[in-house]
Amino acid sequence: MPRRLAALCLAGVVLAASACSGSSGGDDGTVELRFGWWGNNDRAAATQKVIDAFQAKNPGIKVKGTYTDFNSYFDRLATEVAGGRAPDVITLGGAYPREYGDRGALLDLAKVGLKTDKIGAAALENGKFDGVQYGVPTGVNAIAVVVNPAVFDKAGVKLPDEDTWTWDDFKRIAKEIAPKVPKGTFALADPTRTDMLDAYSRQRGEALYTADGKVGIGQQTLVDWWTMTLELRDAGATPPASQTAELITQPAPEQSLVGRGLAAMQFDWSNQLTALRKASGQPLKLIRLPGESARPGMWLQASQIYSINARSKHPQEAAKFLDFLVNSVDAGKIILADRGMPANSEVRAGIQSVLGEDEKVQAQFIDKLTPKAGPPLVIGPTGSTDTPKILDRVNAEVLFDRQKPAEAAADFIRQVQVAIKQ
Repeated sequence: MPRRLAALCLAGVVLAASACSGSSGGDDGTVELRFGWWGNNDRAAATQKVIDAFQAKNPGIKVKGTYTDFNSYFDRLATEVAGGRAPDVITLGGAYPREYGDRGALLDLAKVGLKTDKIGAAALENGKFDGVQYGVPTGVNAIAVVVNPAVFDKAGVKLPDEDTWTWDDFKRIAKEIAPKVPKGTFALADPTRTDMLDAYSRQRGEALYTADGKVGIGQQTLVDWWTMTLELRDAGATPPASQTAELITQPAPEQSLVGRGLAAMQFDWSNQLTALRKASGQPLKLIRLPGESARPGMWLQASQIYSINARSKHPQEAAKFLDFLVNSVDAGKIILADRGMPANSEVRAGIQSVLGEDEKVQAQFIDKLTPKAGPPLVIGPTGSTDTPKILDRVNAEVLFDRQKPAEAAADFIRQVQVAIKQ
């Protein structure tokens, strides 16, 4: 079932599925829960260690983990929720807590008394809508530029000054790198993604969405963005359209250009640094986005959100597991910064002594960004979870020269307006 259709069915189907849930019970009285997330094999291995640690402390509760890659996760979740088979503890992000919360699919966490007093208010807001706390953050994250100094060195190009560089500097640097690296290596992958449009538009005093749930990004901002990305493509700084289309289907860090050592830069979330360093075998760095000196567009965000299925047969046990995930130093020492720097201040302090070099780099980046970051992100309204796929489709039209930037800008805005009104 397509994601949007499944989401539209949630209100009726979830209520009809009250006899169903993702959990069950064993013959011996053991409570069985399901926990769903997205990620790669490294994340799965760490998550299983957390599950094992929880089960050791709670022998009456068994947790079965289920995961898939990011591109498949939300389609599968929509189908599971619509069919009454969603996991008991669900990982979400972006506008999804609102999307599912509005349709009655998520539990109000106040009903299970989950402790959140050590989690910052700004991070908690990412999972709170209309006064209801539908989810809690796994950790704090930020969009960043991941740079590979080795590729810069090979090209004979200096690393940018993150405190002063502009988008013009960014274009110049990318075009400078392009002819000086081996064939198959690029300055960066095509940078068009919703979080980058949000940051780029916020630097112009806009945002992807307005606080009252409308499209906030201006048509000229989109025209300028696509004019820039076409310049990069034509200069060979980014891959040709056919390769970009292929890369979109390969979201894992180890499949990315930077993860394969084939790019100088990549726009990505700060918590991806460890996986990207491991995949590339390079001492990658995190720097701030271009254009931040005039008006900050970057923000601190909950990297992911944990929620509880409203139809779980075992909400108290699910809450106990969720409490372990976000409030336990033991869990924090296993997960470290994989899901962002821990949102719970006690957990963050408790893991400092065991952080590896990669995690320390992330922590330093977040600490440095905190006083310079812009206001909290405006979370998209119901229907905005369709925006990434709309953007991928329209961006392909631009990169394959089937739409001019002005036409694509109008088309993108129109399609998002339709999606958020459904």
